[in-house]
Amino acid sequence: MARMNPVTLGLVLGLFLAALDTSVVAPAIPTVVRELGGKELYALPFMVYLLFFTITGPLWGRASDLYGRRRLYLASVALFLLGSSLSGMATSMGWLILGRVIQGIGGGGVQTLTFTLAGEMYPMGERAKVQGFFSGVWGISGLLGPTLGGLLVHYVSWRWVFYLNLPFGFLAAYLVGRSYRDAPAHPVRLPLLPSLFFALASGLLVWGLQARSELALLGLLLLPLAFAYQSRAEAPLLPLSLFRERLSRVAFWGNLLAGAAYYGAVAYVPLFADARGAGPLAQGLLLTPMTVGWTTASIVASRLLVPLGVARLAQGGFLLLTLGFLGYAFAGNLPLEVAGVFGLVAGVGMGFSMLTLLVSAQGGVRREELGALTAAIMFARFLGGAVGVALMGGVVNPGGHATGPALVQALEAAFLLAAGLALLAVLVAWPLRGLPPLKPGETKGSGEAGPG
Repeated sequence: MARMNPVTLGLVLGLFLAALDTSVVAPAIPTVVRELGGKELYALPFMVYLLFFTITGPLWGRASDLYGRRRLYLASVALFLLGSSLSGMATSMGWLILGRVIQGIGGGGVQTLTFTLAGEMYPMGERAKVQGFFSGVWGISGLLGPTLGGLLVHYVSWRWVFYLNLPFGFLAAYLVGRSYRDAPAHPVRLPLLPSLFFALASGLLVWGLQARSELALLGLLLLPLAFAYQSRAEAPLLPLSLFRERLSRVAFWGNLLAGAAYYGAVAYVPLFADARGAGPLAQGLLLTPMTVGWTTASIVASRLLVPLGVARLAQGGFLLLTLGFLGYAFAGNLPLEVAGVFGLVAGVGMGFSMLTLLVSAQGGVRREELGALTAAIMFARFLGGAVGVALMGGVVNPGGHATGPALVQALEAAFLLAAGLALLAVLVAWPLRGLPPLKPGETKGSGEAGPG
């Protein structure tokens, strides 16, 4: 991999913290509720973090194209640490939720700008390896988060779930702020009202899908209007030119479909184990092969991208994702260990396809649109996840009366739906077959930015 310069080390620290907070908080919430009250608000600390993490990504990405990545990255880390501090000091659930909102806004910027900076700093061959390493960091944080959160709550205090972010976050900001040399900013203003309208529409959709409310329909109706409104601005949040490029289109729709398949299915894997009579430990362990597969395949894909090409890796990844969930759809009477193998196959498919599409699409745009593209791809993935959870929830109906074999059958139908979504992603990626080979030294969007 490319030499771990101070900027890259800082980005790794920041990404690890932002990713960790999607899972480390879960073990602390029961203790928080006992201490602060507000049992009816139990799910909100998770939901608001993921909501603002998702919808602010496009704002951070496009703003970094126009105003410079260094100052935006530092601002996102500052917001993340402010939210961490407020969450740790919370004396009520309302206070904690406010802190999580601020954390989510900052975390969305940290994630988007981390992958944008890597796309800008490194040529294709090194970029793939660095992005693969970043994906590995994300995967490891998902594995460590619940365990680390449980240990902190048991041996120290739930407040240290949040305070632990502070020293590492300050170090990340110091390393990037001191060592990164930004490219010149562009004297064009981000269209504030169209951007906020887009964030509102997408927020209503994501929140409505998570909460299973009619707000999802309102968001679905408003989102096309918001996209059309922002596209007429001088510097649109998501430029239409991005979607004229074949790679960008495939990356966006492929992430949307694969995100729906993967995150939708992942939400119901523990319920599948529970319906089979497995305990809480086995339910959690059944997710591990999926995370390990994604993490490992991302690192492997970073080495194979240039020699094999984007079409083979992306289509092969989506095909593996299809096969993994197709196996789950017929695993109702098979040992859970076999289901874990199918999960590993699905995780490998995500690792191959997600890394490949992000890195290759970044090489096809100018530096002035790199942040917008990176944010759009990640937004599509998480939006797809919200859609997938809602779709599969409609199939499974966990609030109904199905239990035992009936519930297992409903879950198998949901996994079959996930396989169908992944198969659509295979078809979406078909036009990539005509692309020319990638060049290891390509760095179309780098400009003058980079480590100082």
